[in-house]
Amino acid sequence: MVNLVSGGLDSTLVGVLAHEEGLHTHPLFIDYGQHSAEMEWETCQQVHAHLELSTPVKMDLSGFGRVIHSGLTSDELNVKEDAFTPGRNLLFLLVGSTYAYQVGASNISIGLLAERFSLFPDQRNEFIEKAESAIEVA
Repeated sequence: MVNLVSGGLDSTLVGVLAHEEGLHTHPLFIDYGQHSAEMEWETCQQVHAHLELSTPVKMDLSGFGRVIHSGLTSDELNVKEDAFTPGRNLLFLLVGSTYAYQVGASNISIGLLAERFSLFPDQRNEFIEKAESAIEVA
């Protein structure tokens, strides 16, 4: 399983639960040009080492954030009011699935808010279902 990781609680918990179930994980950290990329990456590495989880791999897609502006990628926008980053979760799923193909994994995990708490259209079930269909074809 490819686990899309950020160093945060959700993706770490998925890694711990998978480890406890005896599943082999391939943690993948994606630097998409977010402000906190270095801090997230350092935290991710430390947490995985401390918990004796598989070592995460970092994929540098920081050019995405230089072109696609949001509060998470641009100093000119407000992180709270402008947090939606168009295409980010689709990018994560596409990259995660292509990495899964390369390492022979059949599943990927991504941490999204429950639909009733979702703030953005790419956190909803309809998005996930359509993304899965597109990835299957690709």
